[in-house]
Amino acid sequence: MHIRAFSVIICLIHCVFPLSEFGLDDEPGTPGDSSYVAAVYEHRVHLNPEPHLPQSRAAALRHMQRNLDVYEEQAKQASAQGVQILVFPEDGIHGFNFTRASISSYLEWIPDPKRESWNPCTEPGRYNNTDVLQQLSCMARGYSLYLVANMASMQPCPVATPCPADPPCPADPPCPAETPCPVATPCPADPPCPADPPCPAETPCPVATPCPADPPCPADPPCPAETPCPVATPCPADGRWQFNTDVVFSSDGQLVARYHKQNLYFEKAFDTPPREIITFNTPFAGRFGVLTCFDLMFHQPAVTLVQKGVRQLVYPTAWMNQLPLLAAAQIQRAFSLGAGVSVLAANIRADQLGMTGSGIFTPAATLAHHHARPGQMEEGRLLVARVPVLDPLWLGSRAVEEEGNGGFPSSWSVAESGHCRQDENCMDSVDPPPLPVTSSSPTFNSSMMYDPFTFVLLPAAEGLLSVCQGALCCHLEYRRWPPGGEGELYALGAFAGTHTVNGRYALQVCALVRCGGAEPASCGQEVEEAESRMDFRLSGRFQTRHVYPSLVVGGVRMEQPRLDRRPGGTVTMERSRTEAGLLTACLYGRMYHLDQV
Repeated sequence: MHIRAFSVIICLIHCVFPLSEFGLDDEPGTPGDSSYVAAVYEHRVHLNPEPHLPQSRAAALRHMQRNLDVYEEQAKQASAQGVQILVFPEDGIHGFNFTRASISSYLEWIPDPKRESWNPCTEPGRYNNTDVLQQLSCMARGYSLYLVANMASMQPCPVATPCPADPPCPADPPCPAETPCPVATPCPADPPCPADPPCPAETPCPVATPCPADPPCPADPPCPAETPCPVATPCPADGRWQFNTDVVFSSDGQLVARYHKQNLYFEKAFDTPPREIITFNTPFAGRFGVLTCFDLMFHQPAVTLVQKGVRQLVYPTAWMNQLPLLAAAQIQRAFSLGAGVSVLAANIRADQLGMTGSGIFTPAATLAHHHARPGQMEEGRLLVARVPVLDPLWLGSRAVEEEGNGGFPSSWSVAESGHCRQDENCMDSVDPPPLPVTSSSPTFNSSMMYDPFTFVLLPAAEGLLSVCQGALCCHLEYRRWPPGGEGELYALGAFAGTHTVNGRYALQVCALVRCGGAEPASCGQEVEEAESRMDFRLSGRFQTRHVYPSLVVGGVRMEQPRLDRRPGGTVTMERSRTEAGLLTACLYGRMYHLDQV
């Protein structure tokens, strides 16, 4: 069905049959309600097989309609389960690998909902070429839920006026003609000498005044410096900005938020937008913040949202898994636990690109999670969970209690910068002393995530280990189950430096990992299965307060560690008897203040 025709049908249904007839009326919650129902959809995207070739608007709409039809079905299923907010992934409607020119037929102009109120479903004629917006709006309205989706957008901008040419340098003035020298007066002849008495001496002739030299020709005046051309507005030559954009619709179809992704990941089709912090309010859980994929790795907007008191995030992503430290669900879970926020994360399912991993996370628990395993059918997955409300304003005068050991809203207010001030001792004496090294195993270097980690092997079924790199020291107390486990090699690693491959960001990392094989050089390789369960306590003294913990076990499943933070910079995570074989236990410290150094 054509997108515009669908919009008209949905609007007619609303006029003739109230939503209450279908049991889908939007019943706003009241402040104090403690939970809401959320869903995320991991989408197997239908791709354009030739994304580098431009095509007509009609062809682009036919392509996008295949994905929108899937969205329609998932919104229907979510509504039947009482879902109040549904999140779809990044790139889920149009796909990826476009050029700036080839994506042009997919672009739609999206007005700023902070400046104007618009419901695309009920007002489809206000703007041209908004077919996708109209259909998403009607989905939200038709199924009475808040809907978050990602799409390609454009915004016209004035093309810069060319800088005028510099004025020509003035011609040199001609050198004046030489001044003629006046003719000297001749010396008069001596008068004749009389016969008597003797003739006087001749009167000397005065010396003629010399002719003055011509004045020097004046030097040429210097040519004036070129006039600097004023910096032009950074508008591309095609007269428009192109953005990777998240849109949010309320349960009546109103466009309530528009967010342009700030931290692009090799996305040639899109421009980097001005910085912005985008939130929206709901009648069932209060305020949510919006961010996209690679944004989660950076201070702006991820940490800035948290510093502004946002504790619930919607997160469309198209994340390629990178074990052992940055699998999609692993970093989603780590940020939720480390920042004390809920994360509603929807990823793409694309096996050839290693894309899978979605979930609904709170600081206290993984409420729903999916990571496709090798050999599983490549298909979408709808995850639904009841989520506790964390918005402090929504909860009113009741304090937001720290969930388990993971909710740390107060930690963000200690210092806005998130790293140790010069007048502050991060190695405060309140921290416990480091664990002694009881193993004689030597340290070795191996690459993990393209970074040179310093490792030490776990030589026995249990023990105490330490390893350092620079100012960072990591400590581990452990016991393996079963005690043998000769077939699996584990190592404790430390890295303190700047990651520079496929992005630049400063890190301090302590990680216990299962190695890829039986040789130390395999430590740091990607592994998805393990048999050795662990009791462990992992700690490190960090020079940042932004430390994100993760515990990943066989099948890339998330487990919940206990977490402890000390004022002097020590962070400790521990777990008694993991439920499956341990893949990674990681304390991932982000040194945001050093990213540009």
